Amino acid sequence: MKLKLTLLLTVLVFCTKLYAQTGFPYDAEIRAYKHQDSLNFPKPNGILFIGASSIRLWSDLQQRFSGAPIIQRGVGGSELSQWVAYYTPYVLFPYHPRKIFLYAGENDIAVSGKTPQSVFDLFTKIYDMIRQQLPDVEFYYLSIKESPSRLKYSADFITANKLIKAYISTKPKTYFIDVATTVLNPQTMMPDSSLYKKDMLHLNNKGYDRWQVILQDYIK
Repeated sequence: MKLKLTLLLTVLVFCTKLYAQTGFPYDAEIRAYKHQDSLNFPKPNGILFIGASSIRLWSDLQQRFSGAPIIQRGVGGSELSQWVAYYTPYVLFPYHPRKIFLYAGENDIAVSGKTPQSVFDLFTKIYDMIRQQLPDVEFYYLSIKESPSRLKYSADFITANKLIKAYISTKPKTYFIDVATTVLNPQTMMPDSSLYKKDMLHLNNKGYDRWQVILQDYIK
């Protein structure tokens, strides 16, 4: 009887957790990550990469930094607002990382039409959430990149970056990493199309080469 009750409670807990991971954008990806965690949960003090498709589609991220305990948790074409509202309890806080790298905010502007000020406000929210849960973590924000297919949003991306950079400059253990200018053509200061996939939105391997150069000094 006790065994049956224990099994029933285990099933109920599992189902409750599974249900809690549904009903929001890209919930299937979150469930896939949690299943992966159930098989091999990342060790604490890892280096966590979170954010939108620029993180999710970085297919060789772990190989590029093979000596580091990289945890890669990019989610769909996610927005900063969704990280604030949904994802942190599932694919951020449980890992107790020592470093967090975040790329998000681009889709808030280009897809949902948010203003740079709104993106900044969302950043301050996730910053406060992280500091409350993980006060000693090193937190790195990767600047919003410009891309050939989203040129009309460039001014908003630049403004959001400036607001976030200024805010970060006053915070301990928090760093703004300019990955955006690394994928610009230095002669024109426009997005270098040779660094993008055919969709002219997502980086190709040469684009990620540029990011790797910038990030390697921070991933230790």
